[in-house]
Amino acid sequence: MISYTAAAAIALFALGLVLTPGPNMIYLVSRTVTQGRRAGLVSLAGVAAGFLVYVAAATAGLTTVFALVPALYTAIKLAGAGYLLWLAWQALRPGGTGAFAPRDLPADPPRRLFAMGLVTNLLNPKIAVLYVSLLPQFADPGRGGVAVQILLLGFVQIAVAVTVNALIVLGAGSVASFLASRPGWRRVQRYLMGSVLAALALHIGLYRPATT
Repeated sequence: MISYTAAAAIALFALGLVLTPGPNMIYLVSRTVTQGRRAGLVSLAGVAAGFLVYVAAATAGLTTVFALVPALYTAIKLAGAGYLLWLAWQALRPGGTGAFAPRDLPADPPRRLFAMGLVTNLLNPKIAVLYVSLLPQFADPGRGGVAVQILLLGFVQIAVAVTVNALIVLGAGSVASFLASRPGWRRVQRYLMGSVLAALALHIGLYRPATT
C-alpha cells in the first residue's frame, strides 16, 4: 500500500525529529531524572497516545480542514514556534538549564504522568507540522486509499519515535549524572539544545507547506 521509499523517508524524518530537543524530550527526561524510569515510561505511554490522536486526526482529514482555513494553521504554527523560542531562551539565558538538567518536579501519580505526556505531545509544534504538512505529501493516490496510507505512515513514525524515546528515558539518569559532574559538557549541551530549538522555531515559523 505504501512504497518503501515513502516509509524510509518518514522513518528518517521521524528519527531526526525525535533526536532534536523539544517539548517531548524535555518533559520525558525531566520526569525520568526526578521520579525514575518507571515514571518516564508511563509519561512515554501518554506521548504515544498523543501520536495516535494525531494519526487518527490526519486519517480523518484534519489536513483538509487546515487547507480550507489557512488562518487556523498559521495561528497554531506561530504559537508553536513561539513556544519553542521560549524553550530556547530558557536554555541559552544566563543560568539556563538543558534537557538533562535535574528539575524540582513534584512526584505525580501514574494517571497524571500519562495525562501530562499526552498533553505535552498534543501541544508539540514539531509533531503538528509533521502530521499536518509532511505526512500527506507521501500518500500516493495511485497506490490505493490515501487515508490508509497516512495511517500506515503514521505507524512508521510512531514506531521510530517511541523506540528512540524509550532509549532516551532508559539512559536519561546516566546522561544526567555524566553532565552533572562535567560542567563544561553541560554548557555545551545547553547551548546546543538552545540553538537547535531556536533554529527549529524559525523553520516552523517560516515553513510554507507545498501546494499543488
